Amino acid sequence: MTVERRPFDVPAGSNETQTSELTRRRFLVAGGSTLGSALVAPAITARASGAETSAIRRRVTLGRTEIEVPDISFGTFSLEDNEELVQYALDRGVTHFDTAESYTDGRAEAVLGRALRGRRQEVTITSKFTAGPEDPAEHQMKVLEESLRKLGTDYIDIYLNHAVNDVRRLGEEWQRFATLAKEQGKIRAIGLSGHGPRLSQCMEHALDQNLVDVILVAYNFAQQPSFKENLKSYLSDWMPDLDIVVSQARLPELLKRAHDQGVGVMVMKTLKGARLNDMRRFESPGRTFAQAAFRWVLSDPSVDGLVVSMTSQAQIDEYLEASGAETPDREDLALLARYLARNANTSCVIGCGDCLDACPAGVSIPDLMRLRMYDVDYGLPKIAAREYARLEADANPCLACSGTPCEGACPAGLDIARLTRETHRRLIGQS
Repeated sequence: MTVERRPFDVPAGSNETQTSELTRRRFLVAGGSTLGSALVAPAITARASGAETSAIRRRVTLGRTEIEVPDISFGTFSLEDNEELVQYALDRGVTHFDTAESYTDGRAEAVLGRALRGRRQEVTITSKFTAGPEDPAEHQMKVLEESLRKLGTDYIDIYLNHAVNDVRRLGEEWQRFATLAKEQGKIRAIGLSGHGPRLSQCMEHALDQNLVDVILVAYNFAQQPSFKENLKSYLSDWMPDLDIVVSQARLPELLKRAHDQGVGVMVMKTLKGARLNDMRRFESPGRTFAQAAFRWVLSDPSVDGLVVSMTSQAQIDEYLEASGAETPDREDLALLARYLARNANTSCVIGCGDCLDACPAGVSIPDLMRLRMYDVDYGLPKIAAREYARLEADANPCLACSGTPCEGACPAGLDIARLTRETHRRLIGQS
């Protein structure tokens, strides 16, 4: 009789007794050890094929806005040039582009505008500005008008208050600006983006006050209760004490509330650090970590679509293979679990905030960890260094610190002191 093996079945010849004794911490760092062999995603180096067939297969209307977007959109966070890449994505059905006035020091908007010249009616655009509570509506309007100029358009479909982590930024001046910009036809929909530790608080305030048409927030597979429960059910015989560190515990319920209220829900940072190279040898054509992560988050009925930075034609082809996909299966779960096992002690839990007040010198540890992700995981050292130079306080005090104040502040077990020192040296060296 042939027995079908689930992705988490113990392989023949493995030591089941030893496996059953794995602790949570050993699970998190297992990577290539006993658990690593138990996750039986194909260990081959082939990447996603489909260069000739990859295309957007699903589109959705964002809540009450009547704005239609593909389920996977093009993020321009690192777009320095390469208009051809934008056009390559557009030719494959990627008709929504996400940018911001600050991306690549303003170059992203200009490159995007040139790439879309003559094709504006085929696409929708999101742009953003980090509007503070002290920024008058008139100043925000000038920033918007400069974005319109760079993009070569007279309107932006979705305009977001960027990286909101304080409800005061959603105050009177931002609301006055939004009303004026809509009345003048310069924006179609207004909203917020966010990935900070106070994101849930800001979202709840915005929903209570009916301040947003669209939200764009950091959200990944490990934050879905269904992922955690599925993983526990597969591994309960081996690791009954299994736990996953989850930031923004209320985020799933707030996404559902937003969706139910007719707010368009888009998500970002869906790859949980995007340490893609760590996973290549476990992937197969049509079965990559990124595709599994996209399938999982897009299976959430509260999520309309995702935004991801696209930096090459091969990456576009790989990502678009997940468009319109069915519900993720056990092999997808195996890839996602392997990723967690390999990277849990190297990646910050975005939006956690447990370390926010740990440093007596005022170093913003979450910002340091986010910029480290841009540098090490995303492979964007110059962008990380530029962003680091803008911080109010850098990590120079960490060089002479014992590390005691922040020791134990990270629920994921990161060695904060070592990582902040290393990040400071790396980013100062890039500037």
